[in-house]
Amino acid sequence: MGLDPASQRVRNTVDLLNKNFTWGPHWGNPTFFEGEVEPCINGGAFELGAYFGHPNQSLLGRLLSEQMADGGWNCEQENGSVRSSYHTTICVLEGLLEYEKAKDPDPTITAARRKGEEYLLERRLFRSLSTGKPIALDKKTELPAKWTQFSFPNTWHYDVLRGLEYFRKTGAAPDPRLAEAIELLVSKQGADGRWLLENPHHDPVGLEMEAGEGKPSRWNTLRASRVLEWYTPKANAIEPKP
Repeated sequence: MGLDPASQRVRNTVDLLNKNFTWGPHWGNPTFFEGEVEPCINGGAFELGAYFGHPNQSLLGRLLSEQMADGGWNCEQENGSVRSSYHTTICVLEGLLEYEKAKDPDPTITAARRKGEEYLLERRLFRSLSTGKPIALDKKTELPAKWTQFSFPNTWHYDVLRGLEYFRKTGAAPDPRLAEAIELLVSKQGADGRWLLENPHHDPVGLEMEAGEGKPSRWNTLRASRVLEWYTPKANAIEPKP
């Protein structure tokens, strides 16, 4: 959200979190930035640690070691899953990218990110690799997948806008396989140039940041605009459609 990690108030808060929060005795009371066992949660903790100056090397090693054969990650791997999860993969990718932005690029981490990116790109960010059809069932929740609807805040949930925003943050040239996801993004822009809040998640986040489902979203509009400016630099992403 753009919070300045160098702010003294922020640093004080992060220090309090680092000193007083643990994941509980079941995992040996690791601190927040040490993470726990699920790579989706650990990806988020690692991202925050990197951003706020507390990257944990042990957690980095764990995340790299848990990458699956298809390039992604899955919290259900320990329960026998052999296929990666969109949700978990995006959480870990964001963490690895934030670490490389905070530190110098690392060939091992970059290679892991590239494999994870391929997992998403091969599926055009929302399709099944085996059928080519949009994924209908979210196996994590056993509910219909709503990844073509744009939420905020995402917490651990994946959607196409979150995937596109990740690729924008890499700074790399847009991959041609993002074209269909970009078409979806453009199709959702309203006549007033804004994007709506869709499929809000019910995870507790402590504060309301949007006006409500189906209403114009400041955060989705900002994020979508940034994506389109990266994908098509000469396009004015917030100009109303004719």
